[in-house]
Amino acid sequence: MRKIEIYDTTLRDGAQAEEVNFSLNDKIRIALKLDEFKIDYIEGGWPASNPKDFQFFKEIKEYHLKHSQIVAFGSTHHPQKNPENDENLKSLLVVKTPVVTIFGKSWTIHVKEALKTTLEHNLEIISNSIRFLRPHVEKLFYDAEHFFDGFKEDPDYAIETIKRAYLAGADCIILCDTNGGTLTHEVVEIIREVKKRLGENVPLGIHAHNDSECAVANSIEAVREGVIQVQGTINGIGERCGNANLCSVIPNLVLKMGYQCSCADVLFKLTEVSRYVFEIANLTHLPKLPYVGRSAFAHKGGIHVSAVLKSPRTYEHIDPFLVGNVRRILVSELSGKSNLIYKAKELGIELDIESPLLNKIVDEVKKLEAQGYEFEAAEASLELLIYKLLGEPKQYFELLSYKVLDIKQEKNSSHAEATVILRVPPGVGEVEHTAAVGNGPVNALDNALRKALERFYPKIKEMELEDYKVRVLPGLPGTASKVRVLIISKSKDKKWGTVGVSTDILEASCQALVDSYTYKLFLDKTKKAK
Repeated sequence: MRKIEIYDTTLRDGAQAEEVNFSLNDKIRIALKLDEFKIDYIEGGWPASNPKDFQFFKEIKEYHLKHSQIVAFGSTHHPQKNPENDENLKSLLVVKTPVVTIFGKSWTIHVKEALKTTLEHNLEIISNSIRFLRPHVEKLFYDAEHFFDGFKEDPDYAIETIKRAYLAGADCIILCDTNGGTLTHEVVEIIREVKKRLGENVPLGIHAHNDSECAVANSIEAVREGVIQVQGTINGIGERCGNANLCSVIPNLVLKMGYQCSCADVLFKLTEVSRYVFEIANLTHLPKLPYVGRSAFAHKGGIHVSAVLKSPRTYEHIDPFLVGNVRRILVSELSGKSNLIYKAKELGIELDIESPLLNKIVDEVKKLEAQGYEFEAAEASLELLIYKLLGEPKQYFELLSYKVLDIKQEKNSSHAEATVILRVPPGVGEVEHTAAVGNGPVNALDNALRKALERFYPKIKEMELEDYKVRVLPGLPGTASKVRVLIISKSKDKKWGTVGVSTDILEASCQALVDSYTYKLFLDKTKKAK
């Protein structure tokens, strides 16, 4: 099966997504991660468009990439200029990348309305721009912007634009669905017509946007029709609805269709790359992302889990390990014994399916879920609950009481103060009475708990709360309703979630906080025992 080149445009097209703003350092870090993943081409940006992109091309030269080639992006020359005096084209040569990609107009409406020039002059612009660049770069790609829309309106002219680009010296012609509205069957029909008119030997690529939710499917079908290069972004980020998601395209090509890609032998890093880019972009990693999302291989229904335990293929289309993801068994009111056995085994706890204790755990989980608790994202609270029901409670302190004052002062300022009384160890230990202030009542309570515990357990300083979420639960109306608090905590390379439920938001928060600190201490004791 032939090899497919993967061309990543996260740093250029992806950076045009709403809420994405990469710093220069962000762009360098992402480029290094993509090189580690053996992406063939990394489009670094448009050097003529802004100083940051120009600086990127300068600084990336200080790093020795092991696989990827850096690509500079630009457009054909201005209609009223020649290639020799066009600043855009000259900037592409100044940055001295081995590969350059330029785009030009394929759609007559863009030629007439955007460029304000004639159809014939546009053809000359394309040819002249490519001829100017050709002697100075190792590889030259031509992005036929709006090609599919242009073909549907005037197929002869759209074909002529890419023919001129190829004859002028472009190494690969990339057919772009810039508006993202072309459906998959149209992509197939148009590529077949292109190959018929240009010949089978003209190298083609595909650049699909996702405005009609077809970018991945369009890219895959384009490969089936003979294209050799797929352009896209990590997690599909990009302007409007985004670009073709390479985190879906790549495993589909490699695992499902048998095509060769350079990144095939490091495909197990795919999930890591996906999360890394979103972390750098300061975006939430969507749990339902195919292949790489946290929920991609999550199983909740008891019948599903029972089948997966016998044979994962029953409810999984691939082994999650192949893309660096993991199988997750969720515990909820839908859970059966299989869920609890699998989850307990993950936590290092062996449970017998015939044990009455297992029934007790299942019943307790369902009872708590009926009250509003949810353990899918609060696995630390679940683990502590299981140990408690096993008769091995993990208790390192006893919260005897707490009090929180939230005082509103003049000029809209407020003052929150919390007092806690706790005993370490529980039952027989020393009583600690501590107060602390905070930015709001929950923060004050957290600070007071931390301050009291640090005296006995100094390693508490390693722990920090990463996220805090409150969800109003259905039931009682308005402000009388129950709330569920989810807290995500981390310490070094470990993260965990804890949950609390009450009609009192402070009480729900306190439950989740106590579980969070308890779990940190449990981790430390377990590590010390080993």
